[in-house]
Amino acid sequence: MTELERYLFDLQGFIVVENALTSTQIVALKQIIHQQIVKHNQPEANRLRFDSLLSWGKPFRDLIDNSPITPYLTELLGSQFRLDHDYIHIIRQGAGPVGSFLHGGGAPYDPCQFYEFKHGKMYNGLTAVAYELNDVNQGEGGFGCIPGSHKSNYPCPQAWLNLEQPHHCVQTVPVKAGSAIIFTEALTHGTVPYKVKKDNFKDNFAESRTTIFYKYSPQISAWARYYYDADNFSDLTPLQRQILRIPGISH
Repeated sequence: MTELERYLFDLQGFIVVENALTSTQIVALKQIIHQQIVKHNQPEANRLRFDSLLSWGKPFRDLIDNSPITPYLTELLGSQFRLDHDYIHIIRQGAGPVGSFLHGGGAPYDPCQFYEFKHGKMYNGLTAVAYELNDVNQGEGGFGCIPGSHKSNYPCPQAWLNLEQPHHCVQTVPVKAGSAIIFTEALTHGTVPYKVKKDNFKDNFAESRTTIFYKYSPQISAWARYYYDADNFSDLTPLQRQILRIPGISH
């Protein structure tokens, strides 16, 4: 991370990494996603969520240790970080698959989802990498958060949680396709309803907000209740197998 990126992550609780995915990766990922939408007979659904993406093919397994992102995870989580869980959100219009409400925040303290700064270094619990496969422009909704809330000493006011009418302190983050938003889960965040401008993508979701989430933890902690078995995938690299290890202290 650069000095500026460290400053912004500590200040805001998130940073944007542009060109985290190549155009070739985006095309391959979209093709697989479209196949899954057809397979599940959901081509006209306004919102979809799929979990456990590694079985969908090598393009998704390549994201385990995506080279533009891995150095950030190493600094934020330590060299022994692990992939905790993954999923994808597809939103054609309106609220996301799990609604539009703020969650997370520095208070109350969560031992799985935390942010601390000690001895000149950042320490994080569950940390998210959100890859956007399409442009998300200003005013269209998408990822929203209260910058700096990962260090808050008070819980977010209940009256501000509903993102159907976001409070003015909520900031949306416009990004270009292929960008990744890296954020600590201690940040108060959520999905601002997506505002569709076109209606020509019933089959391919070309203008949807399609976001792939890979969420990582320090090696000694876990948030999800399930783990991947690396032995189920024959094409993993040694580093990918390490990142899929179950939580615990290694000797």
